[in-house]
Amino acid sequence: MKSIVLREIKSFFGSPIGYLVIAIFLIINGLFLWVFEGDYNILNTGFADLTPFFTLAPWILIFLIPAVTMRSFSDEKKQGTLELLLTKPLSIWQIVNGKFLGALLLIVMAIIPTFIYVAVISSLGMPEGNIDMGSTIGSYFGLLFLIGAYSAIGIFTSTLSDNQIVAFIVAVFLCFFFYFGFEGLASVVPNMSSIIASLGMQDHFKSMSRGVLDTRDILYFTSIAVVFLSFTVYNLKSFKS
Repeated sequence: MKSIVLREIKSFFGSPIGYLVIAIFLIINGLFLWVFEGDYNILNTGFADLTPFFTLAPWILIFLIPAVTMRSFSDEKKQGTLELLLTKPLSIWQIVNGKFLGALLLIVMAIIPTFIYVAVISSLGMPEGNIDMGSTIGSYFGLLFLIGAYSAIGIFTSTLSDNQIVAFIVAVFLCFFFYFGFEGLASVVPNMSSIIASLGMQDHFKSMSRGVLDTRDILYFTSIAVVFLSFTVYNLKSFKS
């Protein structure tokens, strides 16, 4: 599996994809958080916290992660190398997990430079250092689990077609639905709003952003990732047979 992970990372940085993903994520966040006027501008909020970043990041990642994962298996299908990959002395789960971890590590690399935001916000606090670190750490953990769920969805959709655009569009739709769709449905059915909202990622991400790492939230994101990775394995087994 390690060889698959290294292969994915090398392929990301052997082409402009890896650099573009990191650059686009940081530039878009930087512009909205520090330059553009609006609700996401940290300097205009008057509070020394990273709430605008953790509100904006999931929406950017809805498009960015599918752009990374869309080629995982669809490109293998298109080039005719999937059959060769499946004949290697690795189980299908190891291949899928290798692809998944490769995409996950790339997105984590894009998140790491944002740690500088924490230092900047801390220095801007009154008094200096007045920042809710519990909430910030919880939000970063929530973002990590969210990235894992998005990546698993993207890996799954890449097995549905050899067309990367199709894989991208389906992944964006599923990520959007699981993040925001249940919140939208909850507003339509007010009698069951809390139950329906709890089925979506946004509700669990907000819960972790409060600085409380509840096992229910961790199990939720882990379950989403495992389910979609299982679907991926099933599709590959069908292809192999």
